[in-house]
Amino acid sequence: MHLVSYFALIDDGHMLLVEHRNAQLWLPTGGHVEPGEHPRVTVVRELLEELRIDYIGEVDSPLMVTSTKTVGVTAGHTDVSLWYALRGDRTHVVEFDSSEFCSVCWYPFDDVPFKRSDPHMRRFVTKLRADQ
Repeated sequence: MHLVSYFALIDDGHMLLVEHRNAQLWLPTGGHVEPGEHPRVTVVRELLEELRIDYIGEVDSPLMVTSTKTVGVTAGHTDVSLWYALRGDRTHVVEFDSSEFCSVCWYPFDDVPFKRSDPHMRRFVTKLRADQ
């Protein structure tokens, strides 16, 4: 079982998702929380590692917590995930770690590929809409 900090960059009814090579799904960015590391620190660290974004803003409390059996190339373990939402800028060109992701895309909430995503994604989008 792993503790994960997921985070989605949000901008005007859009969210940034990554096409994850191992999971073979469209997911928010994020990563495993290191021993002794606060999950909010994980968000800031992973933003820099995965998207080359040096995030200066505050990381608020997660919108939800989920438990999911992983799929794809590294399937078989359980991720307990904290889901964070961060303000993003979809006009900014996104650099990404191509060893981990095939591509990135800003999806309007209505166009999120739910069938190729985390099973909890629809619930997350519902919470994002409620926060706007």
